[in-house]
Amino acid sequence: MRVSEPSRTAMGAAAYRAAHQNVDGGAIFRDPYARRILGEEASAEADLKAEVPSTRSFRLFMAARSRYAEDCLALSVAKGVRQAVILGAGLDTFALRNPHAGLKVFEVDHPATQSWKRMRLSEIGLTRNLPTFVPIDFEQEDLGTRLADCGFERETPSFFIWLGVVPYLTEPSVFALLRFVAGLPSSSIVFDYSEPLENYPAERRARAEEMGARTAAAGEPWLTHFDPKQLADRLLSLGFRSLEDIGPTEMAKRFFGLPADAPDRGAGPHVVFADK
Repeated sequence: MRVSEPSRTAMGAAAYRAAHQNVDGGAIFRDPYARRILGEEASAEADLKAEVPSTRSFRLFMAARSRYAEDCLALSVAKGVRQAVILGAGLDTFALRNPHAGLKVFEVDHPATQSWKRMRLSEIGLTRNLPTFVPIDFEQEDLGTRLADCGFERETPSFFIWLGVVPYLTEPSVFALLRFVAGLPSSSIVFDYSEPLENYPAERRARAEEMGARTAAAGEPWLTHFDPKQLADRLLSLGFRSLEDIGPTEMAKRFFGLPADAPDRGAGPHVVFADK
């Protein structure tokens, strides 16, 4: 994250979602606003990048993690959730698409990225159904305090979406936030993480290392990885009672048409749903 600029990883994630709408027809995740917010030039660049076959698997993962998070949110709303908090929101568009009457949406992000997004929304005329914006530096400020300042109600059942952020934070910062969510009376969270690179099979490790090198060169290095079993134990110790951890193989079976009896693909990115 560079001062006075939107996060490059946030822009990159939006580019994958935008390309998914055009190249894949939004088959996994429909987002009619992604390309409008990103802009014509950036969307065209995203489409061009999508022509490279090696980008397909990660693009589909990006779509699937958003689909999974919003599916989990819908289930939680049916059980009484009335607040949704999108952490590290980047160019997320859920608030614009929110189908749940009475659900208040908060977007939490670095001030520079949030300022750029609000400017873009104004430029293209998307000024209705906006979230409550909560600017924060996750490494320096207290999330609970910033949310409360912006109208978040601690006692109201809440759902948190935290995608594309964990690898870029220190481990203490990651668990400070998870501890905060676990400490709320009624809360749940979906977040993604990556396994240590040494867990990856050799044929995929080089690609993961290359991606990590690119984000580091952009000023946003990967700082934190987790082993799935160790992470599950720590989440349970925080007070979460129900966990679902979807790794690369299960993700492919649910969203990409991989046969149910297909062998495990090994390490990779994961998405977790932790509920109290």
